[in-house]
Amino acid sequence: MLGRKNYTQEELDHGQAAIDQQLGAYRRLADAIAATNDENAKAALEALETVYFNNMTLVLDRYFVHRLRVVAGKDGNPLNEVELLGESLMNNDGVLRGNNVIKYVPDDAVVKLKAGDQIKLTEAQFERLASSFLADLRAKFC
Repeated sequence: MLGRKNYTQEELDHGQAAIDQQLGAYRRLADAIAATNDENAKAALEALETVYFNNMTLVLDRYFVHRLRVVAGKDGNPLNEVELLGESLMNNDGVLRGNNVIKYVPDDAVVKLKAGDQIKLTEAQFERLASSFLADLRAKFC
């Protein structure tokens, strides 16, 4: 596939809806577990959280794959942060690493991870990341 310099409104809406649907399903599960006194269920949800949201980061990236650098830029914006997180999750055992192109600054990043940090995203971190990513995508690729 060739690089993408734009996405249709339909593609953006579809990706947003898919992310919203999966966030909603997770929240319903979390709410159901919170309404119980089952400590085992609460521990299981806690163990699931980072696995789930790390994988949701890959899902987010995949919906809008092949973004052209000329449009996405080389700074540490949310689009590039998701790219670095995805690459690190898939090919660096979940340890964040930078690259020679993206000028990633942890203090300016959405999730504030530093190179060498283990990626363990929470629901709140992923929600901020997805929201920032989709807003940046709409601004640059529409």
